[in-house]
Amino acid sequence: MTTLDRFARHSAFSDPGRHAQLLREPAGMEEICAIVNNLVLHYRAEAHLLRDERRGEINARWISAILDLDQARHPGPLLAPRPPGDRVAGCCRDHALLAVAALRERGTPARSRVGFTFAPDFCGDHVVAEWWNGVRWQRFDPELRPGTRSFDVRDLPTGDGAPFETAAEVWTGYRAGRLDPTRYGVAPGSEFSGPTFIRMYVVMEVLHRYGHEALLWDVVDTGITDPDADAIARLLLAADAGDSEAEDQLERQFETRLRPGSTVTQLSPYGDPPVTVDLTR
Repeated sequence: MTTLDRFARHSAFSDPGRHAQLLREPAGMEEICAIVNNLVLHYRAEAHLLRDERRGEINARWISAILDLDQARHPGPLLAPRPPGDRVAGCCRDHALLAVAALRERGTPARSRVGFTFAPDFCGDHVVAEWWNGVRWQRFDPELRPGTRSFDVRDLPTGDGAPFETAAEVWTGYRAGRLDPTRYGVAPGSEFSGPTFIRMYVVMEVLHRYGHEALLWDVVDTGITDPDADAIARLLLAADAGDSEAEDQLERQFETRLRPGSTVTQLSPYGDPPVTVDLTR
């Protein structure tokens, strides 16, 4: 199986299960992005629409479970409008993974990317998606509508000054002294910001790349030192540049060292007590 073949196959997280046919209905990228925004309510940006008894939906984790929740309320085509308050609570991770799932359902290589949005004052954590357009990996933000930004939201620019920086890029910039790590995280002044948080996201980036699309509040950083993160970030950057050997080394790191076991510790953005989640359901 080639690397592209791997990215065209569903992970346990992106597999829509019995809802597969629903994900085959959207025609093209714009309709895929339309269903993403039609189905998922951002638990922070749209918090005023989310009822307290439904906030646990943010832990749905699997696309099949997200679609279960949606179809229980609105059985039928995913493009049929949902009232905003009826959408499934989630975040950028769920927007990106839903788009990835729709592309994989068509046999198109796709993956989610973990990093940070670029902003002058504070760079918040974010997840976007990529698909193989036949020539290169094309990065896009399914949350955003075309024409709402100064850049192409369906073909995000990369490199210096890009609106989205991968965790590996941010970590490398911090270690080289080019950026202030306290400007990266969940929110200014949050304990979930700074070097330790960025290092965790380097690992998170690897997990998402190879089909373990963890929740952003899963604990995934156990045992990784700063030099470890340096080496992983170098491999990520090299693999993004097309180095197939780096890609192979990175995948071996995932398989032998970084892949979570059968359970994961799940934290909570609401401050709820940590729970242990069985991933073998």
